[in-house]
Amino acid sequence: MQFVIGSKQTTKMVEQGSAILVYVAQDADQRMTDKIVRLCETAGVPISWVDTMKNLGVTCGIEVGAAMAAVIPEIE
Repeated sequence: MQFVIGSKQTTKMVEQGSAILVYVAQDADQRMTDKIVRLCETAGVPISWVDTMKNLGVTCGIEVGAAMAAVIPEIE
């Protein structure tokens, strides 16, 4: 698995049908998260909520917070 981090890249992966799971931080800006939640519901992509942006950043292996991230299959 690999992560695509950030709202623009996550949105792009969901729209392209590449995302298999989307992580969303509960403390992120609701205007941003509402859009990706609706998009995931429409596309049938499951959402996993993470308590903080900081924890989502750690999950993704980065040192800064992240509002959302998409999990995409490894590209061989």
